[in-house]
Amino acid sequence: MNPANSEAAAAEKARHKDKKQKRKKRKDAIEDNCGAAAAEEGTPHEKKKQKQRKDGGEWEEKPTVSIAVAGSIIDNAQSLELATMLAGQIARTATVFRIDEVVVFDSTPASENGGTGDGEESGARFLVRILEYLETPQYLRRRLFPMHKNLKFVGLLPPLDAPHHVRKHEWSEFREGVTLEGDRSKGTLVDVGLNKNVLVEQILEPGKRVTVAMGTNRDLTTACVRKVVPPSTPQGRDGILLGL
Repeated sequence: MNPANSEAAAAEKARHKDKKQKRKKRKDAIEDNCGAAAAEEGTPHEKKKQKQRKDGGEWEEKPTVSIAVAGSIIDNAQSLELATMLAGQIARTATVFRIDEVVVFDSTPASENGGTGDGEESGARFLVRILEYLETPQYLRRRLFPMHKNLKFVGLLPPLDAPHHVRKHEWSEFREGVTLEGDRSKGTLVDVGLNKNVLVEQILEPGKRVTVAMGTNRDLTTACVRKVVPPSTPQGRDGILLGL
């Protein structure tokens, strides 16, 4: 064998071995830290999706896509049920086309901004309420949304089935949750829609929606302390989160 070819093959083998060891080391760190390592570093898939290559060879953050919707679109609906269905169609369309942010602006005069005198909401406020409700995973809605007359017909809307609407039997590296009351000597308990609540290291006030890095360790006992991360962290998932 040619000495040059032999050296090249040995170098390639060494690089492959080193890469394999790094992957194993990172996997072990994720399992040991219950997802904390993944929350801080981000998975390779996340980093690949977060950044895109420019023509000059540099890397830049992947841009987000936003849409603006006038709240007055709701004013054309002839009933509360039709207004709810219209808001649901907007939410569904934004989900299908992977819109990162929905901006609702109020195009009504300032004197009418608060709605009518009988307590009715303006079209913009109504639309925001419905979109926020639909964007929230189903297992969190009862805790985060008190009863309101404008939510009367939301049960007629089909689920968005957005990527962050993870089902109870599914495991995801990140899950949306809400903080609970209780002993905070070791951290904060969070309801993430599983059989058991999980413990996060941060001390947070109850009733707050958070994004929890779950990692790959499926231990749900309090011995496995997880970490709350910014909502923008789970960029590696297929799909988007609606932002209002």
